[in-house]
Amino acid sequence: MRFFDAPLFQNISSHTPEPAVLGIGGSPRAKGNSDLLLTEVLKGASRQGSETRKVHLRDVQFDPCIGCERCRKDRICTGKRDGMSLLYPDIIASKGLVLISPTHNYNITAWMKAFIDRLYCFYNFTAERPGPWSSQLGDQGRKAVIVAICEQETKKDMGFTMEAMGLPLKALGYDIVGELPVLNVFGRGDIKKKEDTLAQAFELGASLARSIA
Repeated sequence: MRFFDAPLFQNISSHTPEPAVLGIGGSPRAKGNSDLLLTEVLKGASRQGSETRKVHLRDVQFDPCIGCERCRKDRICTGKRDGMSLLYPDIIASKGLVLISPTHNYNITAWMKAFIDRLYCFYNFTAERPGPWSSQLGDQGRKAVIVAICEQETKKDMGFTMEAMGLPLKALGYDIVGELPVLNVFGRGDIKKKEDTLAQAFELGASLARSIA
């Protein structure tokens, strides 16, 4: 059974039209700098003609992965049926993915970590442990950009934020076509003062859209 034929999807209404670029925001703070950056990235993608969808994880009721391993057989997460279940169709349909997270304690936010962990269901494993694995999302021309923002002044103080988003996406088969670490920004809306950074975010989205065209 292919993952998009899983019974999980039988009662889920599809979005019309399906997004070419899916933007995922991991900030718990509404209308903050991460939200503004995500909007700008998707604006750039939209300007190139891509259908986009924006999701703030703080608005999604979902749990972290519980390690039940049911997805090894079902090829999709059936151990939890929650808000994440409603995101899977758009993750599968979209060829472009945007992840953005502020830095929390040298890493991505708990919301973003939980989202990434729930993508575990897209891996294919053999019965052998440890053994070879592959991704159901691989070799499909999928592209992604990642953005992180912090109040610190050096990328070193951002810790693992960029890698925590980039490495799992690469393992899942995404080609990371752009990265934007944003430093020295904290106050709500302060990113508006950085026109060059907003322009970079816009161009990231435009480049992502062009790469999947």
